[in-house]
Amino acid sequence: MSKGFQIVVCIKQVPDPRYLSKITIDPVTKTIRRENVPAVINPLDKNALEEALRIRERFGGKVVAISMGPPQAERVCRDALAMGADEAILLCDKALAGSDTLATAYALSLAIKKLGNFDMVFCGNETVDGSTAQVPPQLAEFLEVPHVTRVRKIISVNGSEMIIERTIEYGYMKVKVKLPAVIAVTKDINEPRLPTVSAILKCYKKEIVKWTASDIGASPQYVGLEGSPTKVTDVFSPEVKRRREIFEGPVDEEIEWLIEKLHESGVI
Repeated sequence: MSKGFQIVVCIKQVPDPRYLSKITIDPVTKTIRRENVPAVINPLDKNALEEALRIRERFGGKVVAISMGPPQAERVCRDALAMGADEAILLCDKALAGSDTLATAYALSLAIKKLGNFDMVFCGNETVDGSTAQVPPQLAEFLEVPHVTRVRKIISVNGSEMIIERTIEYGYMKVKVKLPAVIAVTKDINEPRLPTVSAILKCYKKEIVKWTASDIGASPQYVGLEGSPTKVTDVFSPEVKRRREIFEGPVDEEIEWLIEKLHESGVI
């Protein structure tokens, strides 16, 4: 395995989770207003990048980070370079703005195909702004490769397959997956490294490749707000109602009253 693995890591610029309470929604487009909220790499995407870097360090190869977003998303591409990615690509085009998960996965798949052969695509299992966990499986479908989600540990890797542990309810499942594949990781898989000062300085000397929708051959009807099959029609804060009742009396009567109320509520 002299050439090592060709690894792609999908990263997303998201609002800093520490400032989520300050986020507002555009009343017209129903999309997130990101002004005045610091942007960072989606936390789980840093875990994905860390795992890709560890595999490259063990077996050799190349790690390419890909993001899709506005020009400001160049910041997270530089952060990926500072962590150790060999290259960073930003899909930046107004035609891509407002893409839902399916349109996003479609665009990312075209960019990955444009890169050529790949062995692995790493993603965070979900993002803090959407939390749909839909992009990794959709991306795998567009790339026509298998995928594994909620990955908490990579047990072994060779040139043709990986053995992985994925989290399930009350435990985990051991999975063997053929390569190439899309791997969506959780925070339990590793602790992302902190970039060194030297790496941070060097990342600003590296070029970030920028591709438009036409560069990747995206069909206009499948990207952007108009090309997204799902649309947010309304956003609201749910009203939480609670009722409090107090019964005072002898303990035996209190218990009988409580049981009666629980029956009425359908709890028991």
